[in-house]
Amino acid sequence: MTETLNTAPPETNQPWYRGVSGYAWLVLVVASLGWLFDTFDQQLFTLIRNRSLEDILSRTVSPENLKPVVQYWSYILTSIFLTGFALGGFLFGVLGDKIGRTRTMMITIFVYAIFTGLNALVQTPYQYAACRFLTALGIGGEFGAGASIVAEVWPARSRPMALGVLQSLSTVGNMMAALVTYLLSNTQWQYVYLIGIAPALLVVFIRLFIKEPESWNRAASKATASHEELGSLKALFTERGVSRNTYAALLIATAGVLGLWGISYFQTDFLRQMAAAEGYSVAEAQRFTAFIFGLRFQIGGFIGMYLYAALSERIGRRPALVFIYVGALISIYGAFWGIHEINQAKVWSFFLGLFTLAPFSAFAVYFPELFPTRLRSTGVGVCYNAARLVAAVGVWGMGSVAAQFVSATDPVYGYRIAATIMSSLYLFGFIGLWLAPETRGKPLPE
Repeated sequence: MTETLNTAPPETNQPWYRGVSGYAWLVLVVASLGWLFDTFDQQLFTLIRNRSLEDILSRTVSPENLKPVVQYWSYILTSIFLTGFALGGFLFGVLGDKIGRTRTMMITIFVYAIFTGLNALVQTPYQYAACRFLTALGIGGEFGAGASIVAEVWPARSRPMALGVLQSLSTVGNMMAALVTYLLSNTQWQYVYLIGIAPALLVVFIRLFIKEPESWNRAASKATASHEELGSLKALFTERGVSRNTYAALLIATAGVLGLWGISYFQTDFLRQMAAAEGYSVAEAQRFTAFIFGLRFQIGGFIGMYLYAALSERIGRRPALVFIYVGALISIYGAFWGIHEINQAKVWSFFLGLFTLAPFSAFAVYFPELFPTRLRSTGVGVCYNAARLVAAVGVWGMGSVAAQFVSATDPVYGYRIAATIMSSLYLFGFIGLWLAPETRGKPLPE
């Protein structure tokens, strides 16, 4: 196969998807599937976290103490998962530059698929925590390699929309997880995790058909000749012309990741408690939450991610993200304060997904444009995933604040207050955008 170089005529009236080689499309499909199954596996945990913990802990915890212990371990596991996610981003982001994008994708997909399946075998919360950490290493590492290879193979004029599609399809993985959870809501939770092994088959396909981008091969040869280090963490934070972009991307990612993991994903608990207060059974609450959060929220996210990619091509990467962050603040307020009976969630969850998932499209479109080839996978992986270390603390912040505000008349009052306080952290994103350069219309830095 002949690889598409990341070049194009300076002006063309063709739509972004025309005039692109079959190999470039193959790379996009494979990278998108890797990321789709990545989000599928991580979302399985979000949707059955409490259900699985209730089963595991009920063997050793008395019924009257079960709920607070489940909540405690829910925060523990989510924080450990996000920590593993971040460390995986660091480790495999560096490897993506050192050993290549293709090899790194294969390793990360294999790791997250196998350990997702092994979650079905855990018997204690400590085993569960270890499995979630190891799963998260692979999940956190896949994105940097996948986004880098698409950015380097697709022609420049089509690159933003291709990366927007890559990130948008992550919501399909989330919807698949919701569908699986919904269909298996009356079966043992272990079956849900066993399905997560399937993406391991993608490794064979990558090994047979996907090769390293020519730009990476050139960067590797140049680094060998000039004794430069591929994937240098030190260069990422100290090299002139790179370090400012690194700090800007870290702040931008922190806002987006906290908005999703530290606020939006708690809407599942928010809705379950509201459903219980309205008389729903546990199974009915599970199905309703899977429908609302897994379908309407994710459809909103799909539209939001594609919207950012298209908008960033028209008005620029930075102003498009300013618009998205303002929308996120409004949607968080509406989703937590505008819902007073559970059916109102059908509208607000859509907008919450649209604006709190859209920034992740920016991480795919914008971040590869901030770093040279020899640091691209490292930069994308580190900046995207370092924010998850902050989010791991944010999970505790959201839960702790929610627990401090209890109302006899409003069962979810604590979540309303916590979401309002946590939303102030979007300030990080606005500071990052002030520091960051505008890259629309510019070639990838070599």
